[in-house]
Amino acid sequence: MSWSFPIARIFGSEIRIHVTFLLLLAWIGIAYYQQGGAPAAVEGILFILALFACVVAHEFGHVLTARRYGIRTPDITLLPIGGVARLERMPERPGQEIVVALAGPAVNVAIAVVLILILGARVDLAAMEQIESPSVDFMARLAAVNIFIALFNLIPAFPMDGGRVLRALLALRYSRTEATNMAARVGQALAFVFGFVGLIAGNPLLIFIAIFVYLAATAEAQTTSLVDVSRSLGVADAMITQFQPLGPGATIGDAAEQLLHTTQHEFPIVDGAGRIRGLLTRTAMIHALNKTGPGTPALEAMVEVPSVPLHSRLDGAIERLQGGAAPAVAVVDAEGRLAGYLTPENIGELMMIQAAGGLKKRVRRATGPLLPQ
Repeated sequence: MSWSFPIARIFGSEIRIHVTFLLLLAWIGIAYYQQGGAPAAVEGILFILALFACVVAHEFGHVLTARRYGIRTPDITLLPIGGVARLERMPERPGQEIVVALAGPAVNVAIAVVLILILGARVDLAAMEQIESPSVDFMARLAAVNIFIALFNLIPAFPMDGGRVLRALLALRYSRTEATNMAARVGQALAFVFGFVGLIAGNPLLIFIAIFVYLAATAEAQTTSLVDVSRSLGVADAMITQFQPLGPGATIGDAAEQLLHTTQHEFPIVDGAGRIRGLLTRTAMIHALNKTGPGTPALEAMVEVPSVPLHSRLDGAIERLQGGAAPAVAVVDAEGRLAGYLTPENIGELMMIQAAGGLKKRVRRATGPLLPQ
């Protein structure tokens, strides 16, 4: 996620902090300082840090449970509204998805139980209503906020935890795509409710949550539809085949000329045998022009990209595209020559074509690109 930076790695997952989280800490510190001076400001910041430690524990409930089903989690990003664990995929079996979804709230319930039964925190209605007040006992507030996190995440607003449980239950009767679309519509409807309540109550955080839930529900539904479509297609049905490659001796200046005379935004760099060396993106090209000039070898600014066989299924290529930071996936023929490549943009175009009228599966005979002179 952009505007975030790593701070730690736990159980193989990178913990990242979004810059807006630091703004939240600053805002809490200032607000508490105005209420009770420096001691209150320190306590307020410590409470927020403790709260987000519980959020990280919540996310690791999902992470470690998903790992039981062979699903990795590259990173977890902390935002002002909570944490976002980027799982490689969600389990497609309804039972497994329910277990993974409920694991997070279960961690918060366990933390609250420990704080109440072992550490003696006393949680009552006042603690629940005044979580932000420094006058309420620290442990009581922390226990109350964990109960709140568990209950809030169980609201069936897809793609929150409760929404994922709803999707899994619907998937017992409907296809996964239909279940996702239905759960997404419920999530979008609840997002409107959150936004309306936030406007009436003057709560900007609730409005922000509403926007996040609405956009996330829409994106999740689109992603599920994409996976469903891609299972019936091969990479040859979606790859870009008309492109101008660059040779290994090309410079940034050569690429800039091609950028002006073609519609390409990225340029594969291939050797004399047509095998791909890497990909030069428009962003990397402009950066190199500004930093080292047009004489810079294109090889120095390229990025390596994963490759898939020409006759492989499209869903596997999309998984490679979504699972890493590469801007494209190369498609190679039996001799290892570049036959085409896939980008998020042309995958999006495929989805628009499918939505407009469908795309019949077809078989292409790959001849490879024109080799650079």
